[in-house]
Amino acid sequence: MSDSSVRSPGPDFVRAVVQQDLADGRHSVVRTRFPPEPNGYLHIGHAKSICLNFGVARDFGGVCHLRFDDTNPAKEDPEFVASIQEDVRWLGFDWGDNLFFASDYFEQLYAFAEQLIEAGRAYVCSQTEAEMRAARGTVTTPGTPSPYRGRTVAENLDLLRRMRAGEFPDGAHVVRARIDMANPNMKMRDPPFYRIRHVHHDRTGDAWCIYPLYDYAHCLSDAIEGISHSVCTLEFENNRELYDWFIDALDLPEPRPKQYEFARLALTYNLMSKRKLLRLVEEGRVNGWDDPRMPTISGMRRLGYTPEAVRAFCDRIGVAKANSTVDIALLEHAVRDDLNRRAPRAMGVLEPLRLVVEGYTGSEAFELASSAPGEAPERSRSVPFSGELYIDREDFAQDPPEGFRRLAPGREVRLRGAYFVTCTGVDTDASGAVTAVRCAFDPATRGGEAPDGRKPSGTLHWVDAVTSVPATVRAYDRLFSSPTPEEGPEGTTFLDRLNPDSLRTLTARVEASVAEAAVGDRFQLERVGYFRVDEDSTPGALVLNRTITLRDTWAKAAPAVKPKKAPKKAAKAQEQAPASTEGTRAGDAVDADAALAGLRDAAVAAGADRTTATNFVANDVRRALGERGVADTRLDGASLAGLLALQAEGVVSGKASRRVLAVLLDEGGDPAAVVDRLGVRQVSDASALAPVVAEVLAAHPDEVARFRGGETKLMGFLMGRVMRASRGKADPKAASAVLRDQLR
Repeated sequence: MSDSSVRSPGPDFVRAVVQQDLADGRHSVVRTRFPPEPNGYLHIGHAKSICLNFGVARDFGGVCHLRFDDTNPAKEDPEFVASIQEDVRWLGFDWGDNLFFASDYFEQLYAFAEQLIEAGRAYVCSQTEAEMRAARGTVTTPGTPSPYRGRTVAENLDLLRRMRAGEFPDGAHVVRARIDMANPNMKMRDPPFYRIRHVHHDRTGDAWCIYPLYDYAHCLSDAIEGISHSVCTLEFENNRELYDWFIDALDLPEPRPKQYEFARLALTYNLMSKRKLLRLVEEGRVNGWDDPRMPTISGMRRLGYTPEAVRAFCDRIGVAKANSTVDIALLEHAVRDDLNRRAPRAMGVLEPLRLVVEGYTGSEAFELASSAPGEAPERSRSVPFSGELYIDREDFAQDPPEGFRRLAPGREVRLRGAYFVTCTGVDTDASGAVTAVRCAFDPATRGGEAPDGRKPSGTLHWVDAVTSVPATVRAYDRLFSSPTPEEGPEGTTFLDRLNPDSLRTLTARVEASVAEAAVGDRFQLERVGYFRVDEDSTPGALVLNRTITLRDTWAKAAPAVKPKKAPKKAAKAQEQAPASTEGTRAGDAVDADAALAGLRDAAVAAGADRTTATNFVANDVRRALGERGVADTRLDGASLAGLLALQAEGVVSGKASRRVLAVLLDEGGDPAAVVDRLGVRQVSDASALAPVVAEVLAAHPDEVARFRGGETKLMGFLMGRVMRASRGKADPKAASAVLRDQLR
């Protein structure tokens, strides 16, 4: 991998498998692969897979292949091949000499097909697609064998060779594996693995008119390349049996690849379906695959995300076996955290309002810091100041609302790094709209500090009207207005939940230093947000993409979750209870301590639920601190949010989370890594819990018989024995489901 600075995440189940395989001698070299289909651009979900596959290879001194699954030429395009390579490199990974295509193996895959037919393990079927679908059966009823299943080896070989020669039209025949039409796994009911497609292929031209299907090409390509660990997402879990069947049926040599599945990434306010993303592109709902509102890697790159931020996000969410949805706020926190440390500072106003400094007749320049806090060496830039400036229109109000801390008639504010000014009047147009604000300035406050120590109402950013330059700002926001775009009222689609305000185009003014930036440069406009110079910029016509605001503007706007209606008895008790509830007391306790409140708010900014974070800080953190203050510990908001996420996902119990908290307070670090170090990760995998439950039931036959006879209260007894047998590591919810299933 090209970027040696990529931080290795904590242990996960994939790395645990790899480590054990190396220890057992099953593999001597770790070889993983990232196998995209070139039918679209990669998105943030693929970034998680890229980081995992390339990261595992890096961590164990192995290699990761980039292999394109180009077996469906009707939907593939060289543009997608190029974009995928660019995205992988941008993320900081390199496949070296290990760039492959499934089409590299077409001849070998065809030879394997003849071998399967000769062994009686495959046949040519002439049913239509609809007939095959109808004959598959259901999960509760077996399928019906194809009437062509009994063709002889000679007949099948003859048909296959004629298929390859192009004698038949699309859909006339398919090659199917002869397995078991009654198999409970529907994937194993004589699945097709070769089909006729008279389509030009970008790499093989017209040499082929039959193409292998994914389940066949993928596992055999892994075997040909010597892949040790084939890591894919959970939707392929049922395909694993077929993956192994093809390799076993061909009796391929050891060591053979094995498939392992992990949870794919689902992100709020986003779609991860290539088909639906393609629809957005084709219908013109967005401006191409690299539209900065898209969850594609190219879109995020154009928006201004950094590869370091994306990798940090992928590390933080970890690798799990159960699907869950990640709050986009966690990704945005990673972006803000990274840009805050690296983006140079400048000033700009998105909606300029002219400000006239009356009595100021000269011109001068102020030296303002341009480096991020703590960046070495520190840098500064010279910002011109004259009697005419621009401020943001939202920083002035003729009739200010309560709590407004910026400029208003008669009010004094600080111009960042310059002077204190007081509003003395306004200019308006015929409609009464304010066109300019007039202010008096205090010469004694040069540099933004008053000799008498007085504090102004607020501090405003500004740009000089003479030397500042215009810029087209694309103020991007979330593409969807709903956190779950695919869920909504009956009769609606995800298109109905597009955010109408996802893009606003503004004519801004920025200080002259920004005009010198090159395409791709990122910087922070103070008090406004982070921005990137877009490719559409030309000399004298600057275009800026707003990467992200300085703070999460969606947190306050998100609708509160409506609580479930309480039972009547509970409601009556609540009416009789004191007005101060436990939740209120927890909030008061945290808000009363600035350090605790800051920790809670930082966790919320990192994606934690506010109520959950408040209660945890008020109870568990306060208790664990003892006599210490938050500043005396190594715990930060991001680690706390990570711990709360692990608890919410059932990775750790409440009791175990307190043990993890104690370590985080003393040492800091990655909560997931601490969980694994302490050995307190809950087991939620049903296949792992099944033998534990079976052992408990076998040890208590009398209780099992009584339960099945109607004594349902024994569920608690049996559940307690399961927890004891698992040494408390079983996820209670998952264990309960397995227990109930085995008691049926």
